[in-house]
Formats: sequence, structure tokens, C-alpha cells
Amino acid sequence: MQWVIGVLGALFVAGAAYRKGSLSLSGMLAAVVMGAIYFGAGNAFWFGILLLFFISSSLLSKLKAEHKEELERSYAKTGRRDAGQVFANGGLGMLLVLLSAVYPRSEWELLFVGVMAAVTADTWATEIGTLSGKPPRSVLTGRKLPTGASGGVSLPGTLAAAAGAAMIGAVSWVLQQLAGMQGPSFTALVAAGLLGGLAGAFADSLLGATVQQMNRCDVCGREVESGVHCGRPAVHHRGWRWMGNDAVNAVSSIVGGAVALLIGGLF
Repeated sequence: MQWVIGVLGALFVAGAAYRKGSLSLSGMLAAVVMGAIYFGAGNAFWFGILLLFFISSSLLSKLKAEHKEELERSYAKTGRRDAGQVFANGGLGMLLVLLSAVYPRSEWELLFVGVMAAVTADTWATEIGTLSGKPPRSVLTGRKLPTGASGGVSLPGTLAAAAGAAMIGAVSWVLQQLAGMQGPSFTALVAAGLLGGLAGAFADSLLGATVQQMNRCDVCGREVESGVHCGRPAVHHRGWRWMGNDAVNAVSSIVGGAVALLIGGLF
């Protein structure tokens, strides 16, 4: 019965997101599979945190969406999420849900909070940072970068990242109580979420400034993440060819989980 509820709940949420344009068809199908596993193999704690990330990120992506159209064409960070983006943001958490079902330990929960805080922090930083009106600066050199460019950080984006990460930590404690779970304290979860999320977000920027694959448009000369720009294929410019935006998100979420586990262990 729990699996049926998970499938129906995931189908309802993912279907609504597909109709609103937050998910592509492949993204919707991936979200249904993921949501069913989160709820079927887990409980309200796991599914609730995933839902919180997804809903908050989707709502933020719609803020002044008309100003983000060019960013969507150049950078793979906003707009309609496909299956690759869905699994990059929630796939590691899904693995932790399954591990917890097979071998229950509180460490899986701390890792999960850090992973989801990292992807939430990164998404909130991107969505809010692009609306600040001030160009970001390179995390390595401090020089100004185009809005939305990989490797950039800004004060509004960092504050948004901290808010999103702390929210994941705080709500995870509430969901833990509702699910009747014995786990880390409120302070430990907020600290783990906040610091794990910030670590993951800055890891994302660092990877974006160094090894993330970036292409260059032959028409306008811009450095872009997308494979096609100005109607023509973009050519490889720098970074590791396999380190696309989805890979960066996955690695950054691992960093966030590791830091959250370390912080949680101090309480």
C-alpha cells in the first residue's frame, strides 16, 4: 500500500509540474520513479524533503522567468528540468533511501540532509542570484562574470543558498518527528543542513570555475554550457568533457553530504 501511495503522490506532483512547464516529459517520468522509491522504500521524512526541494526550486524558477530565457539557452541551470537534471539532484538521495531501507542507520539521514541541502542551496543561489541585478564574481579570481556564469558567486546568491540549506535542516527535524524517527537533534540537523549546503554550493562554483565542461558559441563568441547556441553547435572550450552541469551537481551533493555527516557527528 505504501508503494501505491508513493506512486500516486509522485504522479500527482510530477504531473502538475509537467503541466506548469517545470519538468519535461522525461523529467516527469524520472520524478515519478524517484518519488515512488522515496516514499515506498522510505517514509514522510525522505519524501517530504525531496518534495520541499522540488516545490521551492520550481517556484523560484518561475520568478521573473522572462528575464531568465537567455540564461536557459546558455546555462543548464534553470527552466524545464529533464531526467538527467532530476537524477543529478535527487539520484544520490534515492540511493541513500534504499540503503537506509536495507541497513538502517542515522548516518544515512545526515548524509541525505546534506545532499538535499546542497542541491537546494545551489538552486536557490542560482535563481536568486540571477535576479539581483549585480554581476557575480569568480570564486577563484574575484573578477566580474556574466550573470549565470559557472564559477560565479554573489552576496544575494550566497544568502539565498544559506537560507535554502538551513530550511532543509530545520524541516528535516520536523519531518523526523512526524515520522516517529529517532535521530539527530534540531540543532545538529540545522547545522548539518546549513554547512553541508553551503559547502556543496561553493563546491559547485569551484568546479564550475575549473573543470566543468564549457563550450564556446562560434556565432556570438559567448562561453556557454549548452551544446547548441545561436542555432549552431557550440565547440568545446575548456574543462573535462564528461564534467557537465549534471555531473557537477552530483559531485557537489556528495561534498554536501560528507560535510553534513561530519558536522552532525560533532553534536
